[in-house]
This record gives sequence, C-alpha cells and structure tokens, in this order.
Amino acid sequence: MIAINASAHARVEGKRRQWAFHAAGHAFSALQGLVPLIAMLSLWQVLGDPRSPYFPPPSEWAAALVVRTTAGDLLPAVLVTFQSVTVALVLATALGVGIGRLIGASPLLARCLGPTLEFLRTLPPPTIVPVAALIIGVNDAMKLFVITFAALWPVLLNTTSGVRSLHPTLLEATRSLQLGAFARTTKVFLPALLPSILTGVRVAAPLAIIVSLLAEMLTLMPGLGALLLMAQRNFNAAEVFGLLAVVGAFGFTLNAALAAFESWALMPQRRT
Repeated sequence: MIAINASAHARVEGKRRQWAFHAAGHAFSALQGLVPLIAMLSLWQVLGDPRSPYFPPPSEWAAALVVRTTAGDLLPAVLVTFQSVTVALVLATALGVGIGRLIGASPLLARCLGPTLEFLRTLPPPTIVPVAALIIGVNDAMKLFVITFAALWPVLLNTTSGVRSLHPTLLEATRSLQLGAFARTTKVFLPALLPSILTGVRVAAPLAIIVSLLAEMLTLMPGLGALLLMAQRNFNAAEVFGLLAVVGAFGFTLNAALAAFESWALMPQRRT
C-alpha cells in the first residue's frame, strides 16, 4: 500500500515538474520576444525630450501613471476591464463550443444557419455598440454583450472546423460503446476538440480586449478605454502612452496565461 501511494505521488510530482518546465519554456520565449521592445523603449528614453508634447519618453509615462494611480483611478479601471474581458471570454467560449458542436455535426443545421451566421460575423464591432446601447442601454450588460459577440466567432469557427475534422472511426467508437451524451462530450469530443477550442480562445482574447476598450471609449463607461479617451481629450500624451503600455501589458499577460493553460491542458495529448 505504501509503495502504491509512493508511486502515485511520484507520478503527480512528475506531472507538476513537466508542466512547470513547459510553463518556464513559454515564459522564456515570451520574454525573449520582449527584447526588441525593451531596446526600442530604452533608445526612446535616451533620445526623447521630456518637454515634447507629442512623444514624451517612457519616464514621463511612468510619472503620469503614478499620478493616475495616486488619484485612485488606474487600478479600478484595470480591474473593470479585466473583469469584462474575462467574463466575456468565458461566455464566448461556452456559446462558441456549444453552437460550433451542433453546426459541425449537422450539415442541415449548417446550411440553415450558415448565411445568418456569416452576416452576423461580418458586422464590425463599432457598429454593434450604438445598436446595443439603444436596445440594452448603456450599462455593463451592453458592454458584456458587445465583447462576447466579437469574441464568439473565432471559438465558434474553430470548434466547427474541429468537429468536421474528427475521424469517422472516433464517431463509430462512441456509437459502438453506447456512450451517453454526457460521456461522449466529456470523454471523446472535448479532448479531441480541445486544440481547436484553445486556438479559438487565444484568437478571441485580443479581440475581447480591443472591443472592451472600444465600448468604454464610445460610452465613457468605467475602464481603461474611458481613461484613454479622457487623456487624449486633455492632450496628455504621457498618460496616453502610459495607458497604452498598461493595455499592452494586460494583453501580454492574458496571452501568456492562456498559452500556459494550453500547454498544461494538451500535455496528455503530446505524451501520446
């Protein structure tokens, strides 16, 4: 019994170490990609003029962000935008996987819904914001709807493509084993579709950030987008650049987190 427990513990520890190794590799690759950006910002800092009204050096950005943080505006705005993007990504993933699973498995449903979905997919998000504000109102539900609408399509299309590419033998195996709907979904379809779903989520994440900022700018709802717009209207270039740096760091962190989760989730498939 002790030997069995020790073996199980060793396997768990081995999986943890392997995941940590993959995560460290992804982090190192991401940091390597930041070297040109750091070099450019360093050069900008050396050559930039602190008195420039249009292109202040990065040190002025930091000073503007400190002022905004001291005023108590920056952290709440980051949290609001982060919450909107996260919730919208979860909703878009759930809807995209569900709808994509149905469309990919049913040619009839694909023919019936195909033209409508193509029409909705081509609608630019900026045109959705005024309509959603008119129908729903300028509130959190409207912003969540607009972000989810924009982030839905990459997940839906990737899931649909993944379902259509499933090997017929896999489908026949589920029928021969007489698996129920829940067992088919959790034990067969989700593991097989996971690479396609995660690819769609990673494509949807930057779209969600962009549309969140856009909705906040157009409606002046709380968030980083509203702060950016107010800084631009006040001709505060240092604060604009600083907030853009915050948005970039937010997107970089979110993408790194999704990449680490993808590495962990797909690790069993890589071993096979």
